[in-house]
Amino acid sequence: MNPTDTPPKPGFSFPHFELNDIFNILQREDDIPWTFFRAGVDIYRFYGDGITGPTAALIRFRKEARVPMHLHEGWEHILVLAGSQRDQNGVIPTGTLRIHPPGTYHSVISEAGCIVLAIYEKPVRFIEGNFKAEPSPE
Repeated sequence: MNPTDTPPKPGFSFPHFELNDIFNILQREDDIPWTFFRAGVDIYRFYGDGITGPTAALIRFRKEARVPMHLHEGWEHILVLAGSQRDQNGVIPTGTLRIHPPGTYHSVISEAGCIVLAIYEKPVRFIEGNFKAEPSPE
């Protein structure tokens, strides 16, 4: 809120978005207006454009889909809502919150598919080919 803005009057509500029963998202995934992100990966942005500033989005990985090596230039919070995904640090199953600090990098794959809530402070920078990926745990 800008200091010159008038505070809301009692009973006034700000526009908001709600997604109820979020851990049962698979039952409603076809109702979400997904857009293409990468081959096998769809996205639905709550806010932000993924190019500048912060963003919050649902990201859906199809079976065997992957996001290439990328660098986190700001904080990223990933909450796995359905399925699981794997990176150089291991498997992230449903219900797990993982926080990636600025300066970390990884690539992500979902063998069986998954949906995650991603909230990131700054856009990621794709670096595939610039760094050698660490071996994935089996």
